[in-house]
Amino acid sequence: MAETKNNVVVEVFDKEEIAVSLAEYVAKISNKFTKERGAFTVTLSGGSLITHLRKLLEPPYFDTLEWSKWYVFWVDERVVPKTHEDSNYKLAYDGFLSKVPIPPGNVYAINDALSAEGAADDYETSLRHLVKNNVLASSLNGFPKFDLQLLGMGPDGHVASLFPGHPLVKEDKKWVTFIKDSPKPPPERITFTFPVINSSAYAVLVVTGAGKADAVHSALRGSENSEKLPVALVSPEDELKWFLDKGAASKL
Repeated sequence: MAETKNNVVVEVFDKEEIAVSLAEYVAKISNKFTKERGAFTVTLSGGSLITHLRKLLEPPYFDTLEWSKWYVFWVDERVVPKTHEDSNYKLAYDGFLSKVPIPPGNVYAINDALSAEGAADDYETSLRHLVKNNVLASSLNGFPKFDLQLLGMGPDGHVASLFPGHPLVKEDKKWVTFIKDSPKPPPERITFTFPVINSSAYAVLVVTGAGKADAVHSALRGSENSEKLPVALVSPEDELKWFLDKGAASKL
Protein backbone atom coordinates (compact mmCIF):
# COMPACT_ATOMS: atom_id res chain seq x y z
CA MET A 1 0.00 0.00 0.00
CA ALA A 2 1.29 3.44 -0.96
CA GLU A 3 -0.56 6.73 -0.78
CA THR A 4 0.55 10.23 -1.72
CA LYS A 5 -1.32 13.44 -0.94
CA ASN A 6 0.17 16.91 -1.23
CA ASN A 7 3.70 16.42 0.11
CA VAL A 8 2.80 13.45 2.33
CA VAL A 9 3.69 9.88 1.31
CA VAL A 10 2.30 6.93 3.29
CA GLU A 11 3.73 3.46 2.71
CA VAL A 12 2.95 0.21 4.49
CA PHE A 13 5.49 -2.60 4.70
CA ASP A 14 6.01 -5.97 6.27
CA LYS A 15 8.03 -5.29 9.41
CA GLU A 16 11.24 -6.73 7.94
CA GLU A 17 10.91 -4.50 4.85
CA ILE A 18 10.92 -1.20 6.73
CA ALA A 19 14.66 -1.16 7.44
CA VAL A 20 15.53 -1.75 3.78
CA SER A 21 13.15 0.92 2.49
CA LEU A 22 14.27 3.38 5.16
CA ALA A 23 17.93 2.80 4.32
CA GLU A 24 17.24 3.41 0.65
CA TYR A 25 15.42 6.63 1.44
CA VAL A 26 18.04 7.97 3.87
CA ALA A 27 20.81 7.13 1.37
CA LYS A 28 18.95 8.95 -1.41
CA ILE A 29 18.44 12.10 0.68
CA SER A 30 22.02 11.97 1.99
CA ASN A 31 23.44 11.72 -1.53
CA LYS A 32 21.22 14.56 -2.72
CA PHE A 33 22.47 17.02 -0.11
CA THR A 34 26.12 15.97 -0.06
CA LYS A 35 26.18 16.63 -3.80
CA GLU A 36 24.24 19.91 -3.60
CA ARG A 37 25.61 21.40 -0.39
CA GLY A 38 28.64 19.34 0.54
CA ALA A 39 26.95 18.41 3.84
CA PHE A 40 24.03 16.35 5.11
CA THR A 41 22.29 17.44 8.32
CA VAL A 42 20.11 14.79 9.94
CA THR A 43 18.30 14.52 13.26
CA LEU A 44 17.72 11.34 15.23
CA SER A 45 15.17 10.40 17.84
CA GLY A 46 14.96 7.41 20.19
CA GLY A 47 13.01 4.17 20.10
CA SER A 48 13.13 1.52 17.41
CA LEU A 49 14.31 3.98 14.77
CA ILE A 50 17.95 3.24 15.57
CA THR A 51 17.38 -0.49 15.08
CA HIS A 52 16.07 0.19 11.57
CA LEU A 53 19.01 2.48 10.76
CA ARG A 54 21.46 -0.37 11.30
CA LYS A 55 20.65 -1.47 7.76
CA LEU A 56 22.87 1.43 6.65
CA LEU A 57 25.83 -0.50 8.09
CA GLU A 58 25.41 -3.11 5.36
CA PRO A 59 26.15 -3.14 1.62
CA PRO A 60 25.41 -1.33 -0.60
CA TYR A 61 24.89 1.64 1.70
CA PHE A 62 27.87 1.67 4.03
CA ASP A 63 30.59 2.00 1.37
CA THR A 64 28.72 4.45 -0.83
CA LEU A 65 27.60 7.08 1.69
CA GLU A 66 29.84 10.10 2.32
CA TRP A 67 29.88 9.71 6.09
CA SER A 68 32.45 12.47 6.57
CA LYS A 69 29.86 14.99 5.38
CA TRP A 70 27.16 13.93 7.83
CA TYR A 71 26.19 16.21 10.73
CA VAL A 72 24.05 14.48 13.36
CA PHE A 73 21.67 16.07 15.85
CA TRP A 74 18.91 14.94 18.20
CA VAL A 75 15.35 16.17 17.73
CA ASP A 76 14.84 15.48 21.43
CA GLU A 77 16.87 14.13 24.29
CA ARG A 78 16.32 12.98 27.85
CA VAL A 79 18.23 15.08 30.38
CA VAL A 80 20.29 12.24 31.78
CA PRO A 81 24.01 11.39 31.56
CA LYS A 82 25.11 10.18 28.12
CA THR A 83 25.98 6.82 29.71
CA HIS A 84 22.44 6.37 31.10
CA GLU A 85 20.18 3.70 29.62
CA ASP A 86 17.50 6.36 28.96
CA SER A 87 19.84 8.48 26.85
CA ASN A 88 18.91 8.75 23.17
CA TYR A 89 22.56 9.54 22.49
CA LYS A 90 23.67 6.27 24.10
CA LEU A 91 21.06 4.34 22.13
CA ALA A 92 22.22 5.86 18.86
CA TYR A 93 25.93 5.65 19.67
CA ASP A 94 25.88 2.02 20.77
CA GLY A 95 23.56 0.87 18.01
CA PHE A 96 24.71 2.91 15.04
CA LEU A 97 27.01 5.91 15.37
CA SER A 98 29.99 4.05 16.86
CA LYS A 99 30.05 1.90 13.72
CA VAL A 100 30.18 4.63 11.07
CA PRO A 101 33.07 7.04 10.23
CA ILE A 102 31.27 10.29 11.01
CA PRO A 103 33.80 12.80 12.46
CA PRO A 104 33.16 13.09 16.23
CA GLY A 105 32.98 16.88 15.87
CA ASN A 106 29.99 16.47 13.56
CA VAL A 107 27.90 14.73 16.23
CA TYR A 108 25.99 17.18 18.43
CA ALA A 109 24.90 15.62 21.71
CA ILE A 110 23.48 17.73 24.54
CA ASN A 111 25.64 18.96 27.39
CA ASP A 112 24.53 16.52 30.08
CA ALA A 113 26.21 18.55 32.83
CA LEU A 114 23.55 21.25 32.53
CA SER A 115 19.99 21.55 33.79
CA ALA A 116 17.13 20.92 31.38
CA GLU A 117 16.76 24.66 30.74
CA GLY A 118 20.50 25.14 30.42
CA ALA A 119 20.87 22.18 28.07
CA ALA A 120 18.09 23.51 25.82
CA ASP A 121 19.64 26.99 25.69
CA ASP A 122 23.08 25.53 25.00
CA TYR A 123 21.77 23.33 22.19
CA GLU A 124 19.97 26.26 20.56
CA THR A 125 23.17 28.33 20.80
CA SER A 126 25.02 25.56 18.96
CA LEU A 127 22.39 25.50 16.21
CA ARG A 128 22.54 29.29 15.81
CA HIS A 129 26.33 29.12 15.47
CA LEU A 130 26.03 26.43 12.78
CA VAL A 131 23.45 28.46 10.85
CA LYS A 132 25.71 31.52 11.04
CA ASN A 133 28.60 29.45 9.64
CA ASN A 134 26.41 27.92 6.90
CA VAL A 135 26.78 24.35 8.15
CA LEU A 136 23.04 24.36 8.76
CA ALA A 137 20.84 25.93 6.13
CA SER A 138 18.31 28.56 7.14
CA SER A 139 14.64 28.56 6.18
CA LEU A 140 12.86 31.65 4.89
CA ASN A 141 11.30 32.20 8.33
CA GLY A 142 14.71 32.19 10.01
CA PHE A 143 14.63 28.76 11.64
CA PRO A 144 17.34 26.18 10.96
CA LYS A 145 16.54 24.02 7.96
CA PHE A 146 17.70 20.45 8.54
CA ASP A 147 17.95 18.23 5.49
CA LEU A 148 16.19 15.29 7.12
CA GLN A 149 14.38 14.75 10.41
CA LEU A 150 14.06 11.09 11.43
CA LEU A 151 11.13 10.80 13.81
CA GLY A 152 9.17 8.20 15.71
CA MET A 153 5.75 8.42 17.33
CA GLY A 154 4.38 7.31 20.69
CA PRO A 155 1.05 5.50 21.12
CA ASP A 156 -0.42 8.80 22.33
CA GLY A 157 0.60 10.55 19.11
CA HIS A 158 3.52 12.48 20.60
CA VAL A 159 6.49 13.27 18.42
CA ALA A 160 9.92 14.39 19.65
CA SER A 161 9.06 15.39 23.25
CA LEU A 162 5.96 17.31 22.22
CA PHE A 163 3.00 15.66 23.94
CA PRO A 164 -0.76 15.97 23.36
CA GLY A 165 -2.26 18.90 25.23
CA HIS A 166 1.09 20.23 26.45
CA PRO A 167 1.75 23.97 26.03
CA LEU A 168 5.07 23.28 24.25
CA VAL A 169 3.15 22.04 21.22
CA LYS A 170 2.29 25.69 20.54
CA GLU A 171 5.75 27.14 21.20
CA ASP A 172 6.61 29.17 18.09
CA LYS A 173 9.57 31.37 19.07
CA LYS A 174 12.25 29.12 20.54
CA TRP A 175 14.25 26.67 18.46
CA VAL A 176 14.93 24.28 21.34
CA THR A 177 12.98 24.16 24.57
CA PHE A 178 12.74 21.99 27.67
CA ILE A 179 10.11 20.02 29.52
CA LYS A 180 10.21 19.06 33.20
CA ASP A 181 6.86 17.30 33.43
CA SER A 182 6.97 14.80 30.58
CA PRO A 183 4.03 12.38 30.89
CA LYS A 184 6.45 9.67 29.82
CA PRO A 185 9.55 9.10 31.98
CA PRO A 186 12.11 10.45 32.39
CA PRO A 187 10.34 13.74 33.12
CA GLU A 188 13.11 16.16 32.07
CA ARG A 189 13.90 16.49 28.36
CA ILE A 190 14.86 18.97 25.70
CA THR A 191 13.11 19.08 22.35
CA PHE A 192 13.03 20.87 19.04
CA THR A 193 9.90 22.96 18.60
CA PHE A 194 7.48 22.52 15.71
CA PRO A 195 8.81 25.53 13.76
CA VAL A 196 12.21 23.80 13.63
CA ILE A 197 10.78 20.37 12.83
CA ASN A 198 8.61 21.84 10.08
CA SER A 199 11.37 23.99 8.59
CA SER A 200 13.23 20.85 7.59
CA ALA A 201 13.40 19.85 3.94
CA TYR A 202 12.36 16.24 4.51
CA ALA A 203 10.95 14.32 7.45
CA VAL A 204 10.33 10.64 8.09
CA LEU A 205 7.96 9.03 10.56
CA VAL A 206 8.75 5.40 11.35
CA VAL A 207 5.80 3.85 13.21
CA THR A 208 5.35 0.18 14.01
CA GLY A 209 2.99 -1.92 16.10
CA ALA A 210 -0.77 -2.27 16.42
CA GLY A 211 -0.65 -0.30 19.67
CA LYS A 212 -0.09 2.85 17.58
CA ALA A 213 -2.86 2.19 15.05
CA ASP A 214 -5.39 4.54 16.69
CA ALA A 215 -2.94 7.46 16.66
CA VAL A 216 -1.98 6.73 13.04
CA HIS A 217 -5.66 6.71 12.07
CA SER A 218 -6.31 9.95 13.93
CA ALA A 219 -3.33 11.66 12.28
CA LEU A 220 -4.08 10.52 8.75
CA ARG A 221 -7.86 10.13 8.73
CA GLY A 222 -9.07 12.26 11.62
CA SER A 223 -11.68 14.97 11.26
CA GLU A 224 -10.38 18.39 10.25
CA ASN A 225 -12.41 19.83 13.14
CA SER A 226 -10.92 17.59 15.83
CA GLU A 227 -7.91 18.65 17.86
CA LYS A 228 -4.87 17.33 16.08
CA LEU A 229 -2.35 15.07 17.74
CA PRO A 230 1.21 16.43 17.73
CA VAL A 231 2.25 13.91 15.07
CA ALA A 232 -0.42 15.31 12.73
CA LEU A 233 1.31 18.71 12.92
CA VAL A 234 4.53 17.45 11.31
CA SER A 235 4.77 19.24 7.96
CA PRO A 236 8.25 19.66 6.46
CA GLU A 237 8.84 21.92 3.47
CA ASP A 238 9.45 19.28 0.78
CA GLU A 239 8.16 15.86 1.84
CA LEU A 240 6.90 13.87 4.81
CA LYS A 241 7.12 10.12 4.42
CA TRP A 242 5.41 7.67 6.76
CA PHE A 243 6.95 4.20 7.08
CA LEU A 244 4.26 1.99 8.65
CA ASP A 245 4.12 -1.72 9.34
CA LYS A 246 0.84 -3.56 8.89
CA GLY A 247 0.04 -3.35 12.59
CA ALA A 248 0.38 0.42 12.74
CA ALA A 249 -1.65 0.76 9.52
CA SER A 250 -4.35 -1.71 10.57
CA LYS A 251 -7.02 0.96 11.15
CA LEU A 252 -6.47 2.98 8.01
